[in-house]
Amino acid sequence: MSTTTRWLDDEEQQAWRAWIDVNAQLTARLNRELQAASGLSISDYEILVALTDRDVPDRTLRMYELGERLQWEKSRVSKQVSRMEARGLVERRHCADDRRGAFVDLTDAGQAAIDAAAPGHVALVRELFFDGLNADQVRSLGRFATTVLGRLAD
Repeated sequence: MSTTTRWLDDEEQQAWRAWIDVNAQLTARLNRELQAASGLSISDYEILVALTDRDVPDRTLRMYELGERLQWEKSRVSKQVSRMEARGLVERRHCADDRRGAFVDLTDAGQAAIDAAAPGHVALVRELFFDGLNADQVRSLGRFATTVLGRLAD
């Protein structure tokens, strides 16, 4: 059975390419600025944010939980945690119940790093992203993201 490809029309193609460009340029800019200001990469920051989320009261997550939260492959999580562990931002702790499992614990140095980096990072996100939008656009963006995330979860 043959299927016909439903190509993007001009408006959809323009919107899709703009989305791809915004995502790439915004991520690159945030990464450059974050590294220049704090010495943290965007990957470092994402892990630190995950470990300091409100639903992580003890500042620790299993490696697989960290990977699920970030949507990262196991090897990427492991390599990034190793780099951060070498800098004293996190510690890896073996799981007594699961010999193959491990926990990632936020260190005091990791907490201090995110505490120092977060204000400047948030200010840059506001400047580059939110300051150019009105309240209706922010709500629309939230609905858009929620819709797409829902489709991805299906």
